[in-house]
Amino acid sequence: MAVPTIKQVRAYTVRGGGADYHDQGDGHWIDGQIATPMSKYPQYRMTRKSFGLNVLGSLVVEIEASDGTVGFAVTTAGDIGAFIVERHLARFLEGQKITDIELMWDQMFNATLYYGRKGVVVNTISGVDLALWDLLGQWRKEPVHALLGGPVRDELQFYATGARPDLAQQMGFIGGKMPLRHSPAEGDEGLRKNLAELAEMRSRVGDDFWLMFDCWMSLDLNYATKLAQGAQAYGLKWIEEALPPDDYWGYADLKRQVPTGMLVNTGEHEATRWGFRMLMEMDCCDIIQPDVGWCGGITELIKISALADAYGKQVIPHGSSVYSYHFVATRHNSPFAEFLMMAPEADRVVPMFNPLLLDEPVPAQGRLSLSALDQPGFGVRLNPDCDLARPYTH
Repeated sequence: MAVPTIKQVRAYTVRGGGADYHDQGDGHWIDGQIATPMSKYPQYRMTRKSFGLNVLGSLVVEIEASDGTVGFAVTTAGDIGAFIVERHLARFLEGQKITDIELMWDQMFNATLYYGRKGVVVNTISGVDLALWDLLGQWRKEPVHALLGGPVRDELQFYATGARPDLAQQMGFIGGKMPLRHSPAEGDEGLRKNLAELAEMRSRVGDDFWLMFDCWMSLDLNYATKLAQGAQAYGLKWIEEALPPDDYWGYADLKRQVPTGMLVNTGEHEATRWGFRMLMEMDCCDIIQPDVGWCGGITELIKISALADAYGKQVIPHGSSVYSYHFVATRHNSPFAEFLMMAPEADRVVPMFNPLLLDEPVPAQGRLSLSALDQPGFGVRLNPDCDLARPYTH
């Protein structure tokens, strides 16, 4: 059977939830008081939307093959990503065989090296890469996990990220990751409040349920060390993304200073094999957490995961719904997965990328059978009711 070529690449944007899951309405827990790098400024402390966390919006990449097969994917890049796809990356895709994913990734990355390397450019490349894998799966009528070598387990198990780990425990998740609310700018009083919240949650869930802190790049080494030491009494499993992502030296020091048995995790805002190589060569963390929609896509995550395996590190991707589920299912060093609680009160399980995706599977009692991932490609459809815009063409 002749391999089709790529006929056309199209980039759309959409607002309100979806891949840019921070783009929520007022009152959502994800936009409450959560420590951020901007918390040192009182006017930007109480909500994350106040400093523009939701400005990008979702990017939808659609790739049509010469035989009419269409693949798509979503990520966080908005209008900027749409411009990059239509005006720059499309030339490296259209006319290529749909199977030549490695070649296309390499050309996209190297062609954008002078203004990319990380951030929104690699987010955009990630979205294109995921759409290519979806297209290949659609054409072969196989799920992406089959293209990656097949699953190594029959089901996925999840921890939940959200404001109510106690409710997550009742829903069957293996642990709950809490957003850290108070930043170093709030001094010792803020530190006491953070530890008091952890103590209260520990009293609700008992001793055996995992509790973790998501610090979202907001701390300095001294504060992170004090927080970890204070949290030891309440059985904190890990401290996550405590420092700015480029402070590899600080992470290496933090890992040496936290209490024995407590894990230091990071990588959500890291990108490509080279960034993760720094984390591992410098022994910055115990678990790496790449987001498949931001780190370079499936093509790059394969390389990152192989490198991590050689260093004895686990790979627990940052919550990215089906795009990470298919990968986690195929890797021995990814024993569990993250689920973002996107209900406004974190009190029920809803699809993470709602309303943008249809047929998006969600865990039941903290687990997801691999049979839920057996449709071609990533197994999801684009919601036709979403108000897509195509701001650029080529």
